[in-house]
Amino acid sequence: MKLAFSTLTCPDWHFSEVISTAADLGYAGVEIRGVADEMYAPHIRAFSQARIEKTREMLARTGIEIPILTGGAYLLNNPDLAAAEQEVKDYVLLAERLEIPYVRVLMEKTAEPMITTTEDEIDCAALKFGELCDWAAPHGVTLLTETNGFLSNTALARNFLDRVGRPNSGIIWDVHHPYRFCGESPAKSALHLGKYIKHVHLKDSVKGTNGKITYMLTGYGDLPFGEIINCLRDIGYDGYLSYEWVKRWSPELAEPGIALFSYISCLRGML
Repeated sequence: MKLAFSTLTCPDWHFSEVISTAADLGYAGVEIRGVADEMYAPHIRAFSQARIEKTREMLARTGIEIPILTGGAYLLNNPDLAAAEQEVKDYVLLAERLEIPYVRVLMEKTAEPMITTTEDEIDCAALKFGELCDWAAPHGVTLLTETNGFLSNTALARNFLDRVGRPNSGIIWDVHHPYRFCGESPAKSALHLGKYIKHVHLKDSVKGTNGKITYMLTGYGDLPFGEIINCLRDIGYDGYLSYEWVKRWSPELAEPGIALFSYISCLRGML
């Protein structure tokens, strides 16, 4: 397994700073979810027509991979579904140009499950996701949804992906969401998701008696990282463990350098 981090961790850094820091700290990859003031990956300056070759050269020189473009498009109850579909296609075309294997497509906008999700809505989302997978296939890109929203329940997530039934579909196991929102053990989640896991998001937290979740530096919360890694080993997973320190959404969190050093120090020992 290899270590990466999401650019949510370092919202004020420019692309070159992200890549050089990853290389300096010993990371193997960087997950793109916005760079500096641009959240839409196809509009990031480093990926423009004028700069993309220099970007490819930088990645080759440093040995840093981009395993996934993490889009914000969602398919369930989206009032502008056409815009979401176009975003997915734009991301797929960029992934093809950069030889990135995965693009994320959310089902629900929110991390926590919505109470009103119906079977018909889930069926419609599965149908649309399958159609987008078909569109992405000739471009050599696999679309991954994520264990957030109703898919935080990994039994539902497994059923959803079975319904989609495309070889270029899969899931990001964001371990935090099933653990916190559905009370699932890592063993239960890994058993349900199994072969569909193509990428993993990790972050640590504690949950107070009032139900409030507080994100913590790696090892200072109570997520069972050792158990998580053992479960992934048991199913033969050899992809990325990507750190999602949500500094972009929560500016009060510790600075990126501290968080990134804490994560790789902790995980490298476990691996």
